[in-house]
Amino acid sequence: MIKKFGTLYAGHVDLDDMGFDATPANSRWLNEVDLNSVYKKAENIAKVMDQNNFDTLWIAEHHFQREGYECIPNLNMLGLHIAHITENIKIGCGFNLAPMWHPLRLAEDYATADILTNGRIIFGVARGYHTREIESYGNPLLDSDANRDLFEETVDIIFKAFNEESFSHKGKHYTIPPSVPYRGYELSEITLVPRPVTRPVECWQPIVSGNERGMRFMVKHGMKGMIGGGVPPGDSSHEGINKWKAIQKEHGIDTELGENLCVGFTFHIADSKEEAIEEARPFFEENMKMFAPLGFIGGLTDSQKEAIAKGSQARHASLPTLEQAVESGSWLVGTPDDITEQLINVQNNYPGLSAVNVLNSMGTPENIMLEQMERFGKEIIPNFKN
Repeated sequence: MIKKFGTLYAGHVDLDDMGFDATPANSRWLNEVDLNSVYKKAENIAKVMDQNNFDTLWIAEHHFQREGYECIPNLNMLGLHIAHITENIKIGCGFNLAPMWHPLRLAEDYATADILTNGRIIFGVARGYHTREIESYGNPLLDSDANRDLFEETVDIIFKAFNEESFSHKGKHYTIPPSVPYRGYELSEITLVPRPVTRPVECWQPIVSGNERGMRFMVKHGMKGMIGGGVPPGDSSHEGINKWKAIQKEHGIDTELGENLCVGFTFHIADSKEEAIEEARPFFEENMKMFAPLGFIGGLTDSQKEAIAKGSQARHASLPTLEQAVESGSWLVGTPDDITEQLINVQNNYPGLSAVNVLNSMGTPENIMLEQMERFGKEIIPNFKN
């Protein structure tokens, strides 16, 4: 049963123009004032959520995005601030890019935020998908195997630091602590100070490819999984959910289908389905401009991706449509009753699913986001929480 509702705000600015006919993604270069506006926007989103039945605001770590799509580089710092200006919601790290962090630095930062917010920050880790940010920090992404190895060792160390009073680690990338003299003795183990008070630490990781090694690593550390893009019938995400259930069972964890997962949907509410689709169309197109070149829109040819990067040429490239996304259920677009019905269908198909995220697309102006969040909180969430 769906009991918890959140949203993901990755830190996008209000864009003046959106859609295929607007500025191409790689041509966007916003000024400093616009890029910094995401912090006030995050505050306002959090306050509306706090008053309208939502449970979790997820924020995403990204770097160097002068285009204005994802502009939050430090989740623990922003999460700490948001916790102090709200009362009810939790703030989720969706996600800390583990390969970019020294594991002890990230562990200390999270532990500090956990203590100062009385447990209102939810931990999350990911491998990353932007070469510009991961590789610019001197870490691998183009070499996927090297990226996964570094990610797994980093996360292993973080959980050792969280869960053990003292520990040591010797691996491919890190030797912690170094064997050095310290105040009259030889250093052989180390203690994280502070450790999170909220233990065991709740931790989430995105499930993107359905890689079995990745899922087994998640189960090893008791992580939960987040799936974006809805769960259209016949989509690979459905296969991934079944695989997730099977791998948990291999480790002695019996679950209902969808348990220990959160599924994300992009949504837009209006007083009629037709009105909602027309209002959401530029947001859908802008979302495709952002994510298609990164491989997150399945089934596109190279020529289609090239057309998306060239503005209006995209209209002649036989691209997937918003109507198709709504029909498949990957986008929730329509009246409150329409969206409630779609979520009930999801709930019936995945009886173990207890959490969903509903989010607005890249570039959606703040005033529209706040209005949409308030309507969702007042007109849809009570159908599930009551």
